[in-house]
Amino acid sequence: MTPRPRRLRHALKALHLWLGLSLGLVLALVALTGSVLLWEQPLLRAGHPELAARPLPDLATQGRSLQRILASPEGRKARGFALPDAELPVWQASERGGGRRYFDAGTGELLLHRTTSSDGLLMLLDWHTHLLSGQVGETVLGAVACTGLFMLFSGAWLYWPGRRRALKHLKPHANPPVLRWASLHRFVGVVALPLLIVTIGTGTTMAYRGAVRGGLASVFGEPAPARPPKIPPSHAAIDWPAVLAAAQAAAPDARLTRLTLPSKDNGTLVLRIRRPGEWNLAGRSSLWMDPVTATVLGGDDATKLGPGSRLANALFPIHSAAVGGPAWRIVACVAGTLPMFLLVTGFLFWRARRRRNPPHPGAL
Repeated sequence: MTPRPRRLRHALKALHLWLGLSLGLVLALVALTGSVLLWEQPLLRAGHPELAARPLPDLATQGRSLQRILASPEGRKARGFALPDAELPVWQASERGGGRRYFDAGTGELLLHRTTSSDGLLMLLDWHTHLLSGQVGETVLGAVACTGLFMLFSGAWLYWPGRRRALKHLKPHANPPVLRWASLHRFVGVVALPLLIVTIGTGTTMAYRGAVRGGLASVFGEPAPARPPKIPPSHAAIDWPAVLAAAQAAAPDARLTRLTLPSKDNGTLVLRIRRPGEWNLAGRSSLWMDPVTATVLGGDDATKLGPGSRLANALFPIHSAAVGGPAWRIVACVAGTLPMFLLVTGFLFWRARRRRNPPHPGAL
């Protein structure tokens, strides 16, 4: 009878192999698109230089242009806006379905309309975050990411030959093919294990961000985050220059980054702001306003949150290389190519082994 530890190891090897050759392909493609998306803004500016080659107007001018945008048929389709900044000095409107429109920050003129069906970068983003399948795709993606973590840890456990022989077993081999592909697969998988855990692990938390944020807050005994107050929706005219000026006055040390328009059920305007010290490029702090009266109703300061919430806020900037400078962005970009390398070398090892030891004709 085969000893139990050996049977367990054999079963784990088979599971590692077949998960890698199936769901591993999805994970590898998601990781590759992530490497491309790390350069999304530079690629957007290179593909559409007309968006970046513009002066950044003052806040009052931005408010007046927003007023004109929201009065236009194109602007009324927006769910929210990213404010102009030095790198992209235009209004960026987000729409249902992932589309984006770009408007001149001085005049409100429509400059560009991108959709997921016609724009390569937006299609890659939709694949990377939702597998082109909306909420269902995001749920599947979370399962794929968890599978990736399982393959990393199971691969390290299957490799481990003991402390004294660890370095010797990492030595790459040129021939025969079985040893060549196995040694390359093992070497990259073990040496890059910490990096892959960080990149795939932080990506996994994005799929379960609500549960992760709530869990970390519970672990550290932090209260539930405050929610924007509800006020009756109003059809009264909004003085957008006054709204932006009041928001900036309420947080003079912060940069206004995004605004979510009032809904038909709640008239509160939500502005995302980035305070000094925040890693997230859009900030995780916010202001809540009555846009009709340009009054600040409240808000939250992400720099004053507890350790659990701060840790939750740090996961996305690490995953998207918003911190760490160019060096971490390059490292993260390389990390995104490694799942495909592991998939290919694992497949070549499996094929070489089958050629050397073909299955018995009567085997299943």
